[in-house]
Amino acid sequence: MRSSNPMLARFADAARATVSGSRSETMTVTGTATKALMLLAVLSFSAALVWQKVASGRTDLVMPAMLVGGIGGFIFAMIAIFKPQTAPWTAPIYAALEGILLGAISAVYNAQYAGLPQQAVMLTIGVAAGVFALYHFRVIRATAGFKRMMFSAIVGIGLFYIGSMVLGLFGVNIGYFGSTSMLSIGINVVIAGVAALSLVLDFDRIEEGVRMGAPKSMEWFSAFGLMVTLIWLYLELLRLLSRLQGRSDD
Repeated sequence: MRSSNPMLARFADAARATVSGSRSETMTVTGTATKALMLLAVLSFSAALVWQKVASGRTDLVMPAMLVGGIGGFIFAMIAIFKPQTAPWTAPIYAALEGILLGAISAVYNAQYAGLPQQAVMLTIGVAAGVFALYHFRVIRATAGFKRMMFSAIVGIGLFYIGSMVLGLFGVNIGYFGSTSMLSIGINVVIAGVAALSLVLDFDRIEEGVRMGAPKSMEWFSAFGLMVTLIWLYLELLRLLSRLQGRSDD
């Protein structure tokens, strides 16, 4: 039976393609965790380089870094999503480019509120660890209903962001981006919550890949998916903390 989840369907296809291979050639949880740590190291290194440059006075690098990191990261993310077998090389490049983007964004936030990015990093680690614990002890389960709910929420958030940007091009400001109102904070909390719960989907996808006997290269693909969620969570928490700080300064 073919899964209705396109990501799991890719795992199933990959598993069937390697069913005759040895077990040592298949995906493992440990291998995926190792790949995820490697991607985090790449991201942290490139982010630190950009942060250091901007902090030393090279503010002219902020916009180019955001453009290169944002557009480049998006391109390689799309390649990895539609061609999972390319993840062993697209995922590290994606991590490096996203590090450039996050380094620039974090430096800008730090210039406004010193120490805020570090708080966001620690909060991201704490939230991710908490969600993992809830998943590990089966307090939260990735049921079919949960997956449908999360899919709807993620699509809705995506449409909200796209709609906000399109309206912004026509001079219409819906009052979310850059706002410190209670409504914008509430929306931010909801979106951050969805980002955090998306980790459950990542953990479930990893376990499903291992059960299906997906090929070793899918460790990179799974680590890439986890990286995407962690980056999203970090950015939402960074935005939320800045709103709370801005509101306290008013």
